[in-house]
Amino acid sequence: MGTFRHPVQVGRLDGGAFETLEALVDTGATYTWIPRPILDRLAIPATDRRRLQMANGQIVERESGWALLTADGVTVPTICIFGDPDSMPLLGAVTLEECSLAPDPVRQRLVPVIALALSAASR
Repeated sequence: MGTFRHPVQVGRLDGGAFETLEALVDTGATYTWIPRPILDRLAIPATDRRRLQMANGQIVERESGWALLTADGVTVPTICIFGDPDSMPLLGAVTLEECSLAPDPVRQRLVPVIALALSAASR
Protein backbone atom coordinates (compact mmCIF):
# COMPACT_ATOMS: atom_id res chain seq x y z
CA MET A 1 0.00 0.00 0.00
CA GLY A 2 1.24 3.50 -0.77
CA THR A 3 1.80 6.06 1.92
CA PHE A 4 1.01 9.75 1.90
CA ARG A 5 1.19 12.76 4.20
CA HIS A 6 -1.87 14.27 5.83
CA PRO A 7 -2.31 17.35 8.04
CA VAL A 8 -3.24 16.70 11.68
CA GLN A 9 -3.42 18.78 14.81
CA VAL A 10 -1.97 17.45 18.05
CA GLY A 11 -2.55 19.01 21.43
CA ARG A 12 -2.94 18.64 25.16
CA LEU A 13 -5.93 16.81 26.58
CA ASP A 14 -7.17 20.06 28.13
CA GLY A 15 -7.34 21.60 24.63
CA GLY A 16 -5.03 24.42 25.70
CA ALA A 17 -2.40 24.20 22.97
CA PHE A 18 -2.40 22.58 19.54
CA GLU A 19 0.15 22.31 16.76
CA THR A 20 -0.52 21.48 13.12
CA LEU A 21 1.85 19.08 11.39
CA GLU A 22 2.08 16.82 8.38
CA ALA A 23 2.02 13.18 9.40
CA LEU A 24 2.76 10.16 7.27
CA VAL A 25 -0.33 7.94 7.18
CA ASP A 26 1.11 4.56 8.17
CA THR A 27 -1.28 1.69 8.91
CA GLY A 28 1.77 -0.48 9.52
CA ALA A 29 2.44 1.55 12.67
CA THR A 30 0.26 0.61 15.64
CA TYR A 31 0.48 3.96 17.42
CA THR A 32 0.82 7.56 16.35
CA TRP A 33 4.46 8.68 16.60
CA ILE A 34 5.24 12.34 17.26
CA PRO A 35 8.78 13.71 17.63
CA ARG A 36 9.54 14.38 21.31
CA PRO A 37 10.31 18.11 20.85
CA ILE A 38 6.75 18.71 19.61
CA LEU A 39 5.17 16.85 22.55
CA ASP A 40 7.51 18.60 24.98
CA ARG A 41 6.66 22.02 23.47
CA LEU A 42 2.95 21.23 23.98
CA ALA A 43 3.63 20.11 27.58
CA ILE A 44 2.19 16.65 26.93
CA PRO A 45 3.48 14.40 29.71
CA ALA A 46 4.83 10.91 29.22
CA THR A 47 2.69 8.47 31.22
CA ASP A 48 3.98 5.05 30.15
CA ARG A 49 6.66 3.17 28.21
CA ARG A 50 5.92 0.85 25.29
CA ARG A 51 7.97 -1.73 23.41
CA LEU A 52 7.79 -1.32 19.65
CA GLN A 53 9.19 -3.19 16.68
CA MET A 54 10.75 -0.90 14.11
CA ALA A 55 10.55 -1.51 10.35
CA ASN A 56 14.05 -3.03 10.41
CA GLY A 57 12.97 -5.57 13.07
CA GLN A 58 14.75 -3.85 15.96
CA ILE A 59 12.81 -3.75 19.26
CA VAL A 60 12.91 -0.37 21.01
CA GLU A 61 11.27 1.07 24.09
CA ARG A 62 9.81 4.57 23.97
CA GLU A 63 7.79 6.77 26.29
CA SER A 64 4.14 7.32 25.45
CA GLY A 65 1.47 9.76 26.55
CA TRP A 66 -2.08 10.81 25.82
CA ALA A 67 -2.83 13.70 23.46
CA LEU A 68 -5.78 15.06 21.54
CA LEU A 69 -5.41 14.52 17.82
CA THR A 70 -7.60 16.00 15.09
CA ALA A 71 -7.74 14.50 11.60
CA ASP A 72 -10.34 15.57 9.05
CA GLY A 73 -12.37 17.37 11.71
CA VAL A 74 -12.52 14.38 14.08
CA THR A 75 -10.85 14.89 17.46
CA VAL A 76 -9.97 11.97 19.73
CA PRO A 77 -7.77 11.33 22.73
CA THR A 78 -5.07 8.92 21.60
CA ILE A 79 -1.78 7.38 22.63
CA CYS A 80 1.25 9.08 21.12
CA ILE A 81 4.75 7.67 21.13
CA PHE A 82 7.53 10.13 21.99
CA GLY A 83 9.59 9.77 18.82
CA ASP A 84 13.19 10.65 18.11
CA PRO A 85 13.75 14.41 17.64
CA ASP A 86 14.53 14.16 13.92
CA SER A 87 11.88 11.56 13.08
CA MET A 88 8.81 12.03 10.93
CA PRO A 89 5.36 12.18 12.58
CA LEU A 90 3.31 9.05 11.81
CA LEU A 91 -0.46 8.68 12.01
CA GLY A 92 -0.88 5.10 13.23
CA ALA A 93 -3.61 2.49 12.95
CA VAL A 94 -5.00 2.92 16.48
CA THR A 95 -5.63 6.64 15.98
CA LEU A 96 -7.12 6.08 12.52
CA GLU A 97 -9.55 3.53 13.95
CA GLU A 98 -10.41 5.83 16.87
CA CYS A 99 -11.28 8.53 14.30
CA SER A 100 -13.25 6.04 12.11
CA LEU A 101 -10.99 6.94 9.19
CA ALA A 102 -9.22 4.76 6.64
CA PRO A 103 -6.55 5.63 4.08
CA ASP A 104 -7.39 5.88 0.40
CA PRO A 105 -3.88 5.52 -1.06
CA VAL A 106 -5.00 6.09 -4.66
CA ARG A 107 -6.52 9.50 -3.93
CA GLN A 108 -4.09 10.12 -1.05
CA ARG A 109 -6.73 11.07 1.46
CA LEU A 110 -8.54 9.76 4.51
CA VAL A 111 -12.10 8.51 4.14
CA PRO A 112 -14.75 7.96 6.81
CA VAL A 113 -15.61 4.36 7.65
CA ILE A 114 -18.33 2.79 9.72
CA ALA A 115 -16.92 1.27 12.89
CA LEU A 116 -17.75 -2.31 13.83
CA ALA A 117 -19.79 -2.76 17.00
CA LEU A 118 -20.49 -6.51 17.25
CA SER A 119 -18.44 -9.63 16.87
CA ALA A 120 -19.88 -12.89 15.56
CA ALA A 121 -19.69 -14.33 19.10
CA SER A 122 -21.94 -11.62 20.56
CA ARG A 123 -24.97 -12.27 18.35
